[in-house]
Order: sequence, then structure tokens, then C-alpha cells
Amino acid sequence: MSSEQTSENVQKLIKFDRLKFSVSNDNVMLKQIEATHEPDGGEFDVKPLLHLVEQIFNSATPKTDAFFDGLDLKTHDVEAFEDKPTQAGFISALEALAYTIDRISCEIRCKCSGGEEAHQKTISVLKMVSSQPWDAKLVLTLSAFAVNYGEFWLVFQSYHSNQLAKSVAILKQVPEILGRLSMLKPQFNSIKDLIKAMLEVANCIVKFREFPSQYITTDVSAFSTALANIPIAVYWTIRCVVACASQIARLRGLQGDEHPLSTSEAWEISALVYKVSNIHNHLRDNLDDCLKQIILMSKRKPSFDADEKRRMEAYQMLLELFKDFHTDNMKVLKAFIYARDNQQPLFHGRSNKRVDIDILKQTHVLLLISNLEISHDELEILEDIYNESLKKRPAIQYEIVWLPVLDQSDPWMQSSQRLFENHRTRMPWYTRHDPLHSPSLKDGAVITFIKKEWHYGRKPILVVLDSQGQVLCQNALHMMWTWKNEAFPFTVSKEEALWKEATWNLDFLVDGIDPWISDQIAAGKIIWLYGGDDIQWIEEFTVIAKKVAESAGISMEMVYMGKSNPKERVHTNIETITEKKLSYHLKNLTSIWYFWVRIESMLYSKISLGRTVQDDPIMQEVLKMLSLDSSHEGWALLSQGSEEVTKARGDSFLTCLSEYNQWKVNVPQKGFLQALKDHLLQIQPTHHCNQLELLVAAGMIPETLVCSECGRKMEKFIVYRCCDV
Repeated sequence: MSSEQTSENVQKLIKFDRLKFSVSNDNVMLKQIEATHEPDGGEFDVKPLLHLVEQIFNSATPKTDAFFDGLDLKTHDVEAFEDKPTQAGFISALEALAYTIDRISCEIRCKCSGGEEAHQKTISVLKMVSSQPWDAKLVLTLSAFAVNYGEFWLVFQSYHSNQLAKSVAILKQVPEILGRLSMLKPQFNSIKDLIKAMLEVANCIVKFREFPSQYITTDVSAFSTALANIPIAVYWTIRCVVACASQIARLRGLQGDEHPLSTSEAWEISALVYKVSNIHNHLRDNLDDCLKQIILMSKRKPSFDADEKRRMEAYQMLLELFKDFHTDNMKVLKAFIYARDNQQPLFHGRSNKRVDIDILKQTHVLLLISNLEISHDELEILEDIYNESLKKRPAIQYEIVWLPVLDQSDPWMQSSQRLFENHRTRMPWYTRHDPLHSPSLKDGAVITFIKKEWHYGRKPILVVLDSQGQVLCQNALHMMWTWKNEAFPFTVSKEEALWKEATWNLDFLVDGIDPWISDQIAAGKIIWLYGGDDIQWIEEFTVIAKKVAESAGISMEMVYMGKSNPKERVHTNIETITEKKLSYHLKNLTSIWYFWVRIESMLYSKISLGRTVQDDPIMQEVLKMLSLDSSHEGWALLSQGSEEVTKARGDSFLTCLSEYNQWKVNVPQKGFLQALKDHLLQIQPTHHCNQLELLVAAGMIPETLVCSECGRKMEKFIVYRCCDV
């Protein structure tokens, strides 16, 4: 080839690169990429999986002169890897990820065999790993491609030695490929270059996750720059996976004299290699700068390493503690509740005195873990449930121990001491003598364990330990709110059994939260439950509902159920309802809070058990209730006795009741309730806009939810709200 032709091709490549992979395009694309990112907080160690992927790529291609001179993709010592994936932790993690890897593998194989544009294929893959952190997105995608790539070469390598492989190879057109080895060599080299570039970027991204947080933070420019660029780096690396998979698919479909690699495809692959190699160079520079910062900081803090080492050793001891079998729960409890200055480590709220931890021996213990901001509502309801359990002993016997937690961000002040003492004095159960505080080395290890292993955030959790100290449930709070003491001993199997017996009706929804409501249900009364915080709608609705009932000659009761997270506005509404005698209402804000948190807990319970809206009727009803509450409008539910008739938004019911003259002619034949329901269905709009607000800090936020009305996947938005009214 002449120098003029070479120069011309280089210029075309540069032009192609500028058109396809410009920085401005990356900036526009970044919004699309970040729109696919919906992390659920879960993480796993990706290094063993990445090592396995490297081994597959390194072993896949036959080492023969007919192809190319070996495939050297090593970025780690893969020969020393053989013992790593056999570790129990890795095998367990791989079992959990196998389904995801298989789905991505199928997606890559199918999409890359079709004509869809490369960008759309890449976005499609990113959506499949939306809940994963960025390093996991990349490693899972590489794993999925490694499965396809490894299978392709496994059949190829065994073609001459295994009859089964030979038969499969014929179906995969391997003989056709074997007949054109010399022509295919450039294509194999292109794939090799892409894979090598992909692995370099992947290893670089994984290294950023390994940095010790005490030495490097987002205040370090190189680190913050790298974190900002990682999403686009992941995108382009997955784009390389798509390109490689497309080339493999093209190999299988070659016919006759068809050329395996067009000029434009060759340019695109070269441009991708250039692009991803450039990304790797930038990340590597950032990595080097970060390592220099770490070395500098470690020299400034020589004593920190020893403290951190002791803290990690204490954390490791806690991990090992829960792997062992114990004859009682003392060893486990003493790891969390230990004496200081030879004083008894527990405070008993009911007797108002300190006691020894042996009092909990051979007892089911529920560890209530929270900061000092645990709410009055939570404590009041939990106290009622606990006191009720005392009456049912020995059939139901457990003790609660409060473990208050203070992070480094929560300074210990006199006001903190007063709040702590006020809480523990009003609690009838046991409390650790003082809060867990992370500056303490031993407390710090316990806090790290609670956060990592039991997923404690800043919302309370209730960890259930049996009489031998084994964990029965990492958070039984949702179980406790839904079933109270019926859920004892608070195991998943007990929760499953309770749901199997449950039926959605007004009795189940109200669950004895107010004796008067239970009496009306038992009497078979027509009952309106209604809620929201719009007092104008409340007044209009209650007045017209009473007028219609009087006109129809029926007796009914109305109960105001407030709104989730009730604030001052709900309290003011209750005062207005009482003053104007609009209806009955739940007795206080705590009862309103519990009514709604119990419904939310039903949702979290169903999610934790793997239920979906499509196959669970009770979950459908739960979502309808939560959607009505999240609409920021009024709502109402109509029932007769325990049987629900219908429920809808407030404006629909207001319209329906206002048009009573139009449907009252149907009352003699259908009955009042059925006539009302039929007319309500007629006037409800064909379109709808449902929303559902869930508190992220409550945990277990589902990756996806479908609308309870139409079954479509709901969009996820993030809302920051501060509302004290």
C-alpha cells in the first residue's frame, strides 16, 4: 500500500472517530446512560468474577499458527486463579448472579444477530443491569459475553477430537470457518484487540473501588474526575462487547465468497479500540494520581493502619461468630453488649435498673437497632405489641434489646444524653447501657458489621436472634407491623404461612386498630373509609355523602383515616372534623401513622418474599391503597361489613355522589351499593396517572413496580421533600 493510501485511510479513520466518538457526543450520551442507572444499594465483590472472565478469554482461542500467535490477554496472574473461584463465597455469589448473566448472554446473542443500531443494543444491555453499581454492570456484561465467546471456541477446539462437538460445529458452520482461516485472521486479531482493551478498562475501574476511604475521598480531584468518567467508560466498553458479539455472529453467517470484514466495519473496530484505549489511559493517569495521594496520606497517618487493622480483626471475629453453632445466645449477645468499668451492661426500662446480660440466656432476643431519632410513633406501637406479648407467655416469649447507634456524623452532646435517657426510661424492655459510637474501636467494628451484614441505614431495624444466637430474620420490623405477635418466632416460613391464610377485606385492613370500627364491621354496617389532607374536599365529600345516604334511606358510617406520615395538617383536619361533626376519625396521629405504615409493611413483606403485582391479588390491593394515599388528593373506600365494595380517588366519588339523580333509578333493582359502583365505573376516566411514594430509607425498594390498574411498568423518580405541615 502506498504512503498516500495509508495517509488517506488514517484521515478517514480520524474523521470517522470524530463523527462517532466525540466528547460532545459523550456528554449528550451521558444523560441517556445515567437514565439507565437505578441502583438498589446491593454490592458484591466483582474481582473473582473478572478473574474468571480473563481466564476464559485467555484460554478460548486455539494456539495454532493458522490463526494468530497466541492470545495474551493477561492483566493478572490467571494461572494462580484456579483456587480462587472455588471459594464458598464466590460460588454462592455466582449462583445468585447466574440468572442475570444468562439473561445478558441471551440478549447479546439475539441483539447482535439482528440489525439494531449499536448504541441501542448497548443501552438495552445497560437497562438489564440498571440496579447494579458501575463496576458490576461491566463485569457482568463481560461475563455474559465470555459465556458466548467461550462456547464458540470450545466447539471449535474440540471439532477434531469429539464427535458431539463435531456435530454441533457443523450446525454452527465451523467447517465453513475452518476453510477460510487465512482470510479470517484480521477479524480474529480485531476481536483480540477489542477484548484486550475491554479488560484493561475493566481492571482499572475495579481498582478504583478498592481504594481505602480513610485515605481518599471525592475531594481528591483525580478520584472525583475518574468517578465522573466511569459511566461513559462502562458504556463504551459494553459497546465493544456489542461489536465483538456482532463479529462472532457475522462469522457464523458467512456465505461463499462474502468478505468477512468490510472497510467501514474495520474502521469502526479500529476506532473503538482507539476510543477505549484512550479511556483506559485517562483512567490509568487518574489511578496513578490517586495512588500517590494514598501513599502521601498513609505516611501522614502511621497510627491509623494499626487501629484499622484491629477494627477489621474485630469485624472478622463477628463474621466468624455467626458461622459457628452455639449452645446458647450468650457469646453472640456479649459481642454486641459488653460491660464497661465492670458495670452491668443492660438497663431494664420497666424496673428502671441495670441488670446483667445473663438474664437473656436461652431467650429469643429482638435487637432493635436505631439512632436516637427513633420516632414516638414507632416506640408507642412497638410498646403496645411488646406488652401484649407479655400476656401470652409462655406461648409467645421474646425480649427486646435496644442498641442505639451513633455515627461519627452524630456528635455526642448533652442533648444527646438526655434524649438517650428519655428513650430508655420509657421503653419497657432492655437497652444497652450506652450507645454504640464509631470512634470506639470495638463499637466501630460492631457498627460496621450491622451496616454491612444487616443492612442498617438510618431507619430502625429489628434483628431476630433465636435462643442459640442464630439470626432468624435480619429485619422483622415489617413483619411486626403487619402481623404483630402472630408472626412469632418471626421467621420467613411463619410469614409465608400467615400470608397463605390472609384474605383482603376490611377486617384485615383495619386489624383492630380501633375497637369502634371493628364493632361497625361486625354489625355489617355500610362504612366509608376516607383520607387525604385536603380539608375542602373532606367537607364537600362528607356533606354530600350524608345527603345521598339520607335520600336513599340508608344508614352508614364514615371514618377519616388521615394520610401517611401525618403532620400538623392532618391534626388540624381532625380538629375541624370533630368541631363540625363531619364523621368519626382515628383517635390520634399515632393510630393514623400505624394504619399507613402497616400497609407499607405489607408491600415490603410481599417484595421480600418475591411476590409480584401480576400474581398476587393482595399486593394489588396494597398498591392501590398506597397509590391513593400518594396522589395528594382525597380518596375513599366503600364497604359493607368486612366486604369491600369499591375504592377510588376523591374527585371520582364526589362526581358520582353529585350525580345521584342520574343513577338512583337503578337502586331498587341493583341495590344502593351496586348502583353506586356501576355509575362510578362509568364516569371514571379511561386514562389514569398513578404514583406511589416509598421512603428509600425504609429499605427494600423494588427495582421495578407495575401499575396496579393497567399493569404497565411504572417510571421511577427521585423526590427530595421536607414538609412539616
